[in-house]
Amino acid sequence: MILALVEPQLDEVSLEALSFARRLGEPLHAVVVGDPDRATLGAYGVSVIHVVRHDRLDEYAPEAWAQGVVELVESISPEAVVAPGSERGNEVMAHVAARLDAPLAVNCAEAEPGEAYRVTRLRWGGSLLEEAELDAPVKLLTVAPHVAAAEAVAPLEPTVEELRPALDEKDFRVRVTERVEAAAGKVSLTDARVVVGGGRGVGSAEGFAALEELAELLDGAVGGSRVVTNLGWRSHSDQIGQTGARIAPDLYIACGISGAIQHMVGCKGAKRLLAINKDPHAPIVAKADYAVIGDLNEVLPALAAELRKAKGLVGSPV
Repeated sequence: MILALVEPQLDEVSLEALSFARRLGEPLHAVVVGDPDRATLGAYGVSVIHVVRHDRLDEYAPEAWAQGVVELVESISPEAVVAPGSERGNEVMAHVAARLDAPLAVNCAEAEPGEAYRVTRLRWGGSLLEEAELDAPVKLLTVAPHVAAAEAVAPLEPTVEELRPALDEKDFRVRVTERVEAAAGKVSLTDARVVVGGGRGVGSAEGFAALEELAELLDGAVGGSRVVTNLGWRSHSDQIGQTGARIAPDLYIACGISGAIQHMVGCKGAKRLLAINKDPHAPIVAKADYAVIGDLNEVLPALAAELRKAKGLVGSPV
């Protein structure tokens, strides 16, 4: 039996983790903190849903989540516990591993079941693949985002079992105390089908106005490289890369971005990459599906004008 830890909102990386876990064995159980989406979990092969409930678990608390997983592992003895390789998934599983005194393989791209699992992990921002053996009574691993396709199966009718873990004050030393919601109507970087990213070549915070216009015409979102956030041109929440968001849009338009490995880790899930850059020798140009060699201050307005024309919009944007 395989146990998968998923986010309550069942985001894309959680669905990918379920598909990855399903290949390791059956039956597939899921553990979720809060109200589960029973229909979606059933559509991804889950036969039993373990719901962790506690009066203080209305917000994320990594050690409390981990204690719930640990108690469940001790109760049902799964062969493996799989979680998405997201910030939350990796954090919770690190606590689980510490409490179980067990090894943890993070950012796995592949796993071959056996007495010891043979795993392939992404290391050094995805520039290196590591092959290793994971040998423990219960195998703990997280799945690197966007390495496994989220694939539904013939839907099941999962049963739901409730777990009320024994938690104390130390399990809430780290917890969410406040949320700052994104502006209403904005498409998030991780959900956008089109992302327009900017790097140092954009020139200034004001230079992102052209990227914002293009993203709006394409119903997309705007992101930036680490240097852009370090310079204060964009907030950290807009950063794409190893220490920022990992995106998987249908199209990523990279404007004035050199293509450092740390940035490429964040956008490697994109189905198509269009690079707009003055330097034909920039690393990102070699990695792009399409490239426009030119000044983005000329290319972007021309591209936006053609899109407005195609959409039947006349004149310049207000």
